[in-house]
Amino acid sequence: MDCDTWKLTISITAGIGKGTSGLTAADISRATSNFSEKNMVKQGASSSIYKGKLRDGSQVAIKRARKLNGQRLSAELSRELETLQKIEHQNLVRFLGFLEQRDETLIVVEYVDNGSLREHLDESRGTGLELAQRLNVAIDVAHAITYLHEYAERAVIHRDIRSSNVLLTGALAAKVAGFGMARMADDGPASEATHVTTMAVGTAGYVDPEYLGTLQLTDKSDVYSFGVLLVELVTGRPPIERRPGLEPRATTKWAMQKFRGGDAVVAMDPRMRRSPASVEAVEGMLRLAEQCVGPARKDRPSMRRCTEALWTVRRDYHRRQEPRQDAAAAAGAGDRSAEWVSR
Repeated sequence: MDCDTWKLTISITAGIGKGTSGLTAADISRATSNFSEKNMVKQGASSSIYKGKLRDGSQVAIKRARKLNGQRLSAELSRELETLQKIEHQNLVRFLGFLEQRDETLIVVEYVDNGSLREHLDESRGTGLELAQRLNVAIDVAHAITYLHEYAERAVIHRDIRSSNVLLTGALAAKVAGFGMARMADDGPASEATHVTTMAVGTAGYVDPEYLGTLQLTDKSDVYSFGVLLVELVTGRPPIERRPGLEPRATTKWAMQKFRGGDAVVAMDPRMRRSPASVEAVEGMLRLAEQCVGPARKDRPSMRRCTEALWTVRRDYHRRQEPRQDAAAAAGAGDRSAEWVSR
């Protein structure tokens, strides 16, 4: 990379560490060891993501995005950049700045080093999540989406809420990422905007069926995706579960059938501890998920209401926990395998 040809379009001043203001392309090149393969986190068709370490020890993630025909960013990357500059919340991945050259752009954000929620549910990261931790993640994500819908400078509809776009810190706090499909709503809160007419995009299993049918996007499409995420947190299973020798199964439909039949415990991830308190909490999460994935968007709750409902579920869960379970959850350590039910 010819560092002399780059210019700083936005100063990187978000407080990730001392001395980050006025970060140059040379600094980023040095931080990533000149974009070495060992620092590559993810590679896509039009961009690659690298992790980097600045001289002050701060860690950053850098998306290196190629311009179409060497002149402009793809629509997805342009939307991501536009959105990131207008939002800031503790449960959103923090935007730090970008650097632009003739044929590519560097987008710099905070580096969240503990992988995605999906990786933790698969246990390709960590040692599994207990119910209290899953509830915390759900509330963090609900706070983030509520902010996007109601408190951002312009209301934002994320359009791609899914477990692989929820990143976890070392303390298991959740941060929502993946703004390439995001759309700004009309002026005013998203809940007051009628709709945005757009081509239907999203990830299979998470997409609002009413949006697919009408191409009219509202904040309630994010609510639907959040309901699917709640089911994912309860079951530990991906939205579309591929099983050897069997047809793929829609996890949300299966879990809702179990819940409505009074068998919520069957849908519960067998790696989580069973107790009266945990089963009741799971029922509360599935009850909310049922409302979120309702076929008519007008009947779905707002994300603010989802947050309030989850706070109640978490409060009641902690009040009902046996002392032994409460102590174990607080410790967050130790061999729990003997208490888990095999899948």
